[in-house]
Amino acid sequence: MLECVVNISEGRDPILIEAIAATAGRDLLDVHHDPHHHRAVLTLVGEEAPRAVARAAVERLTLVGHDGVHPRLGVVDVVPFVPLGGSDVAEAVAARDRYAVWSATELGVPCFCYGPEVTLPEVRRRAFTDLSPTTGPPAPHLTAGATCVGARPLLVAYNVWLATDDVELARRLATAVRCPHVRALGLQVGARVQVSMNLIAPHEVGPAAAFDRVAALTTVAGAELVGLVPEPVLRAVPPERWDELGLAEDTTIEVRLARRG
Repeated sequence: MLECVVNISEGRDPILIEAIAATAGRDLLDVHHDPHHHRAVLTLVGEEAPRAVARAAVERLTLVGHDGVHPRLGVVDVVPFVPLGGSDVAEAVAARDRYAVWSATELGVPCFCYGPEVTLPEVRRRAFTDLSPTTGPPAPHLTAGATCVGARPLLVAYNVWLATDDVELARRLATAVRCPHVRALGLQVGARVQVSMNLIAPHEVGPAAAFDRVAALTTVAGAELVGLVPEPVLRAVPPERWDELGLAEDTTIEVRLARRG
């Protein structure tokens, strides 16, 4: 089985987000959206649900006038395929490549593939400059932009809120906590600031360790899980810290899969 965590560039219209998410049917495990990032993160399973969501997003969304704080290339910005139990990276790469061809052919949206060959941050830096799309037209779609479609292991998207509005401090802290297991940005999110992290090896550096690294350098005001977390990563955290860290029993991939049936 493959997980697919589709990021779309809409975080302010809950009715629109719900309509797009509904196209995934029972393959939708979770939806997280934020008006300041102007982004929604949909956790899906399989290959058909990401295509249904992408088609709906391209039909209903536009990058014209988009002003969210999160970096983005398209209305369907990131489509990573992730192997779950019984699957492997080769299957995720094959699903990625099929999606990239489908997006170019059916939607006219160019795709940049990332994974074992190139990282997502590198694609963001180089897209349409010295890096051409893997599939599709050589220029962005007029309203939908382009998609970064990937194959990667499980990661945890995790934000730590600071007890200050100093975005320069958040950026310095992001640099300080960044390491081979953690990608981090310091962002202004409305009147607040956060260190926004991707824990790309959550069994090595999980939410508790990421939170504590930031808290060791400044006073924090809370934390936020974006999407879901693998159950072993949750179980590695003492339950008495779950509330502090923004975690809960029902935020695991395994619980949501069990509910799906």
